[in-house]
Amino acid sequence: MALNTAQLTLIEQRITNQGPSVAVAYLLWFFLGIISGHRFYLGRPASAILQIISFLILVGFIWLLIDAFLIPGMVRDKQDGIRQRLMTDMMAHGAA
Repeated sequence: MALNTAQLTLIEQRITNQGPSVAVAYLLWFFLGIISGHRFYLGRPASAILQIISFLILVGFIWLLIDAFLIPGMVRDKQDGIRQRLMTDMMAHGAA
């Protein structure tokens, strides 16, 4: 069963309202990067903890700079996960 246009539009609106924001992710990166706030925000707690630990050996600063380029992709991944969950939920409820 495929979702109709109205259902897909509803999903996209929910992603916009509930999903992560690139701007917020960058603000967290800038102000709370030392404690990996952006990675926790984007649902990546394991790599956030590794990043915090790596700061103790100075590798984390390089990782933090690399994240400046990875944030848009991380936001898209998080949004895709939300999109997939909403589509599955909508299809399950539509079939019931």
